[in-house]
Amino acid sequence: MDQSVAIQETLAEREYCPQAVQGVLCEGDSRQSRLLGLVRYHLEHGGQEHALFLYTHRRMAITGDDVSLDQIVPVSRDFTLEEVSPDGELYILGSDVTVQLDTGELSLVFQLPFGSQTRMFLHEVARACPGFDSATRDPEFLWLSRYRCAELELEMPTPRGCNSALVTWPGYTTIGGGRYPSRKERWGLEEARPQGAGSVLFGGGAMEKTGFRLMERAHGGGFVWGRSARDGRRDEELEEAGREMSAAAGSRERNTAGGSNFDGLRPNGKGVPMDQSSRGQDKPESLQPRQNKSKSEIIDMVRSSTITVSDKAHILSMQKFGLRDTIVKSHLLQKEEDYTYIQNFRFFVGTYNVNGQSPKECLRLWLSNGIQAPDVYCVGFQELDLSKEAFFFHDTPKEEEWFKAVSEGLHPDVKYAKVKLIRLVGIMLLLYVKQEHAAYISEVEAETVGTGIMGRMGNKGGVAIRFQFHNTSICVVNSHLAAHIEEYERRNQDYKDICSRMQFCQPDPSLPPLTISNHDVILWLGDLNYRIEELDVEKVKKLIEEKDFQVLYAYDQLKIQVAAKTVFEGFTEGELTFQPTYKYDTGSDDWDTSEKCRAPAWCDRILWKGKNITQLSYQSHMALKTSDHKPVSSVFDIGVRVVNDELYRKTLEEIVRSLDKMENANIPSVSLSKREFCFQNVKYMQLKVESFTIHNGQVPCHFEFINKPDEESYCKQWLNANPSRGFLLPDSDVEIELELFVNKTTATKLNSGEDKIEDILVLHLDRGKDYFLSVSGNYLPSCFGSPIHTLCYMREPILDLPLETISELTLMPVWTGDDGSQLESPMEIPKELWMMVDYLYRNAVQQEDLFQQPGLRSEFEHIRDCLFLTMDSSIIGSLTMGNHSVAEALLLFLESLPEPVICYSTYHNCLECSGNYTASKQVISTLPIFHKNVFHYLMAFLRELLKNSAKNHLDENILASIFGSLLLRNPAGHQKLDMTEKKKAQEFIHQFLCNTL
Repeated sequence: MDQSVAIQETLAEREYCPQAVQGVLCEGDSRQSRLLGLVRYHLEHGGQEHALFLYTHRRMAITGDDVSLDQIVPVSRDFTLEEVSPDGELYILGSDVTVQLDTGELSLVFQLPFGSQTRMFLHEVARACPGFDSATRDPEFLWLSRYRCAELELEMPTPRGCNSALVTWPGYTTIGGGRYPSRKERWGLEEARPQGAGSVLFGGGAMEKTGFRLMERAHGGGFVWGRSARDGRRDEELEEAGREMSAAAGSRERNTAGGSNFDGLRPNGKGVPMDQSSRGQDKPESLQPRQNKSKSEIIDMVRSSTITVSDKAHILSMQKFGLRDTIVKSHLLQKEEDYTYIQNFRFFVGTYNVNGQSPKECLRLWLSNGIQAPDVYCVGFQELDLSKEAFFFHDTPKEEEWFKAVSEGLHPDVKYAKVKLIRLVGIMLLLYVKQEHAAYISEVEAETVGTGIMGRMGNKGGVAIRFQFHNTSICVVNSHLAAHIEEYERRNQDYKDICSRMQFCQPDPSLPPLTISNHDVILWLGDLNYRIEELDVEKVKKLIEEKDFQVLYAYDQLKIQVAAKTVFEGFTEGELTFQPTYKYDTGSDDWDTSEKCRAPAWCDRILWKGKNITQLSYQSHMALKTSDHKPVSSVFDIGVRVVNDELYRKTLEEIVRSLDKMENANIPSVSLSKREFCFQNVKYMQLKVESFTIHNGQVPCHFEFINKPDEESYCKQWLNANPSRGFLLPDSDVEIELELFVNKTTATKLNSGEDKIEDILVLHLDRGKDYFLSVSGNYLPSCFGSPIHTLCYMREPILDLPLETISELTLMPVWTGDDGSQLESPMEIPKELWMMVDYLYRNAVQQEDLFQQPGLRSEFEHIRDCLFLTMDSSIIGSLTMGNHSVAEALLLFLESLPEPVICYSTYHNCLECSGNYTASKQVISTLPIFHKNVFHYLMAFLRELLKNSAKNHLDENILASIFGSLLLRNPAGHQKLDMTEKKKAQEFIHQFLCNTL
């Protein structure tokens, strides 16, 4: 657990704590818990100095209030930190790391927990040492004088045998005085160096190397710790892997008191000395008086991808992907039941669509009233902010308002720590845990998926937090799916998009990302927006009045879609014993009395998937009236796998011993079910998949697709192998899927013939041979990814043209056609653009939420195929396409243009004159003729839409924001404009929407 967050709260300006580790200070038989933080100070005129800050602490350090500064050790030229092994101490795989800190005046010994956190801490300390370069100025540490002054101002009595100086550096008094042994009184070591065990010396840039060694990692940077082999068969990589998976209890909460003469001292001067008589006599947390939570008490507890040693079977995925590491991990996962047991933890899951409102009521009636204090809170919101600013620029003050309201509404009898907050426009998810569980939370990642128009807009979509709790992986998803009773298919699509696109990075970047389904427990909450169908409003209300929820539930769209296995397959939902939670008049319990008079529906739902899950309650909370929805909650008992440290170590040692006996001379060999793959008639944005099976022989092996010489990737951009690497146990199989997908990045070269659906993949076996896979196929050129001027010269459907003609036209320079000399009879604008705009002009000028709501993927495929084959826009209309699908196809077309409508060469000029309409018109006049025609055509169409704004609810700001990022693109290739550029691009387009040309 990285506790540098707590230390950072105590530091002054220009002081930063990059790494911290919890350890035990060893003095003879005494053991005192200390939090060690490396503090970096940025000097005013450049350069850095470092010092080691030692803190006493109460329980797990969450905030600055939980730590008290005890000691400061400047990282000077005579500073060393070395790993030692006392004589006669038996080395145990995965045991705690003993380190000795020495300066010219001081010697301290610490035990640090085994694991990645300690390794990274020691690595950072090694980097901080100033070295022995005589040309480098000696560090002065003047910035530390403020701490010494602060200590002296307290005028506290000095205990016998303890020097009064809190800080020491060369030329000052000793650190901490006689409490700690001198250099010649090392912890039972005398002056003798341990023989055979060895050490690594950090200090002055020098490295003393005996039994230990410090070496660069082959991949991913950092350093690898390893011991010299005790016997010829002990593999150093495996030993490292086993040690990383150690169950060292030291990284968890240490309960040793560790008295300090400076408890309560804060470097910011706000600390107050504690009553010395109370030292070491803190009351148990349950007996301390309850105080109101402040924001400072509820802070980020776990940083992204933090690993703790409680995360046993998963720690091997850190940084290095070795064959033996992988085998050990696999065996540990197979034997997980041998060293873990199931323990129930209580989870509170809540969802609330707040309709853009600010909190007006205490949330305890929803979050904590009448329930046992949960171990974990998962709280989700939808429609947090409905303003255009939140929609387009993602900033909203509502986030802080609702975060504070939730924090104040948590169970009053327990102190909670915020693990993570994630928000996508109005969809927000909060995760809290009891403070005592924080040490067992690891691998926290959060992601978002927008399912609004073009998958960009976050008005609909989902957010998710995944984490490891003890040895169980958990994923919490909060989603807001498409609205309106008739749009259940779009809701189904939103769900599938969230499942397929939500991906979480793993601690080892070489491993493929995790998806929602790759978790032991999945909790899915949100405004799913499924309605009650086939019943009129009055019938629904009558059934509710009679509390005949079971009859009403039979018409619930979510129930029907789950039964049809179109969504939430494998998920469970509790019985609905409460009335529908939507739609009410705000501030009341009355059903919707607006003009639309929405029928009541169970829009707000909570589902789950996984083993050892028991739902204890599922209810709505009618007392809250802030929104037109009612909040919903569910309480679960979830069985989590908890590691028994002793059994874990025994299991690990058995695996290591068995692997040591394996013969390593054998060469791995596999057989492939297929080696040639042909993808026929590939179309734009159409996923094609071919699969094959790898069957392993009798030797465990690690496989990976590798780069060919002089190539940056193992395959072309339009191809992907899933998984691209992995391992196989003897006589096992794995299925590999080759996924081919052409998008805006790859379409242009495929259209022109510069690229073809041809590739060779090299499948490499570690310590084995390479296998070659052939990929071939053909691509059907389309208007998507073709330049504007090229399309203007294609008077026939693109599929009717010879490939040579398509290639010639696609490779034409962008300024072709201004003089009309090269080719005859071009069209003024691309026919495909005209077909889509003409359809929208005739059918959709009054369509509500046009360009803001996504279409159906199946309809887009029909539109794409029509644009391949015909010049008649009525053909599109005859297929009864949805207006939203045609609108989205138009946006995708504009996005796919290799040269945007407003050419890259004029991009910066457009931003500079975004506030000057005359100058902006002048820039447009300099565009190539076809680009200028398209721009004027689109602006005329958008102004027609604005004439119908009373019906379609569009305005200049919405259209300028949507089209600004499509028509104006950064020539540097940035996928997204920064906020300043985005606003200027919006302002540039806005001028043309408000003025006639």
